[in-house]
Amino acid sequence: MDDWLPSLITKIPQEGYELAIKLARKGSGYTQQSSEIREKLRPQYAENPDSLTLVSQVIAIHFQTVAAANNYWK
Repeated sequence: MDDWLPSLITKIPQEGYELAIKLARKGSGYTQQSSEIREKLRPQYAENPDSLTLVSQVIAIHFQTVAAANNYWK
């Protein structure tokens, strides 16, 4: 496993949101390590509104974590 997450601290909320997206993407990669299988499955969820809503929910949960780590940028 590589060391890709040195900190949850970001300068501004937008960087925090981008980090939340990265956390969600990394989670998918760790869950399904085969890029070939991820590519094969993508059409099944890419146009599914429920899947897209769930992705947004995962990102929102990660953003809550990042925001808390940054004391909500106060």
